[in-house]
Amino acid sequence: MSNLQDHIDSARRTGNIEFFIEERRADCVISRMPVSPGILNPFGTVQAGAMMWLADVTASILAIGGQIIGEDGKGFPLAIDIHTTLSGNQREGDIRAEARFISKGNTVMVIRTRVTGNKDKLLAEVTTTHLKAR
Repeated sequence: MSNLQDHIDSARRTGNIEFFIEERRADCVISRMPVSPGILNPFGTVQAGAMMWLADVTASILAIGGQIIGEDGKGFPLAIDIHTTLSGNQREGDIRAEARFISKGNTVMVIRTRVTGNKDKLLAEVTTTHLKAR
């Protein structure tokens, strides 16, 4: 694309998201996503959806815990609400997500995931509510 307006007018959207689970515990999951060209918006900062995806998947892994998920998805904890507050962004380095339980009921779980960037700068707080599927 030659300029921002060309990008806005274009029908084509592409991207490539990759991240790594670095720690899994019963009470916390931590993941890391390198900032790469495939997750940047036209202004050269991380697209908000990429941060939300990182937080959502990290929280889902925490919600799954040690459960075995059936081939048909039985037992997968469905996200029924996602609330995101974006407070920063960055252009390079790594982004880290740390998911912890706020509430862990038998049917509903609430998880807060802090998304941080370089020098531990807060980029987003994401609260997800998960319903245990039966």
